[in-house]
Amino acid sequence: ETFEMLIRLAENYTSTLFCNGYGNIAAEATTCVQEFFTDVGLFIFGTDVSTEEFVNRFFDTLFPVVYNHVINPGLTDISLEYAECLRMARRAIRPFGNVPRKAVGQMGRSLLPSRTFLQALNLGIEVINTTDHLHFSKDCSRALLRMQYCPHCQGLTLSKPCMGYCLNVIRGCLANMAEVDLHWREYIQSLEELSSAMSGTYDIEHVLLNFHSLVNDALVQARINGPELSEQVNKVCGPPVRKPTQSPGCSFDQNKDNQGLKMFSRDNEETLTNRRKEFISHLRLHRAFYSGLADQLCGNELAAADGLPCWNGEDVVRRY
Repeated sequence: ETFEMLIRLAENYTSTLFCNGYGNIAAEATTCVQEFFTDVGLFIFGTDVSTEEFVNRFFDTLFPVVYNHVINPGLTDISLEYAECLRMARRAIRPFGNVPRKAVGQMGRSLLPSRTFLQALNLGIEVINTTDHLHFSKDCSRALLRMQYCPHCQGLTLSKPCMGYCLNVIRGCLANMAEVDLHWREYIQSLEELSSAMSGTYDIEHVLLNFHSLVNDALVQARINGPELSEQVNKVCGPPVRKPTQSPGCSFDQNKDNQGLKMFSRDNEETLTNRRKEFISHLRLHRAFYSGLADQLCGNELAAADGLPCWNGEDVVRRY
C-alpha cells in the first residue's frame, strides 16, 4: 500500500507540473503520465516490462504533444500521421537532450531493488504459510499425547510437563522446521542488505517524487532548442501537417486524494524509507524464530515453571 501511495503521489506531482506550467498540453500530457506510472506500478509489482522501454515510450509519446503546442504551435493540431512520425523520430532527434537517458538510469537502479524487495516479502510469506501447516509424525503424536494427556489418566489434571521434557518432545516434533533456521537467518540478512541498497541517490522515493523535475528539465530544453528542433523535424517528417481540432485544457483533478497525499508527503512516519526500516528492525527480533520455537512454546504455555512439580512422562517429580 505504501508503494502504491508513493506511485500515486509521484503521478500527482507530474500531472500538476503540466497543469500549472503547461496548461495547453496538460490534458494530452496527463494521459502520457498516467500510462507511465501504470508501467512503473506493473514493474514494481512483478510484471515483465522493461524500465528502459517504458521510460522511452513516455518521452516518445510526449514529443508530438510538445512539438504541436510548444515548439511549433499552430491554430490547429498536427495530424495523427505526422504525430506518429514525430514519435518514431524522437530518439534520433533527441529534443529532450540527455534527460530520457538520465531517467532510464534512475528508474532502472531504483525500481529493481524495490521490485526484488517485494518479491522477497512474498517469498517470506510463502515460507511462513508453508511451515504454519505441518503434519506431525506418529512418533511425535504419541510423544505429545504422553506429555500432555497421560497425567490426566492418573488424575493429575493440573500438572504440566517439566521444561526439559517438554523441550525434548517439541524439538523432536519440530526437527524438520529447525532445518529452515539457517535459510531463514540468511533470508533476513539478505533483506537487510537489500533494504540498505534501496537508500541514497537511487532511493525509489527520491527518484519517483523528483521525476516531475526531470520532465520539467526536458520541456525547458525542448523550448530553448525550438528553432533548431523544427529544422530537424522538417528534414525527417517534412513541414507540419495539421487538422482542424483543438486540444482541451487541463482536466486533471488536483484535489483528488489530496488529503491522503499531503499526509504521505509531510508525515515522516508514513514514508516508505521509515516503513521499511521499521519492518526490518522488527524482523531482526525474529531472526531465531525457527530455532527457538520449541523454547517459545514450552516457556510460554506448555511447560511448568522452574521449581514447581512437573510431569516427566511417568510421574510428577520435583526435578526433571
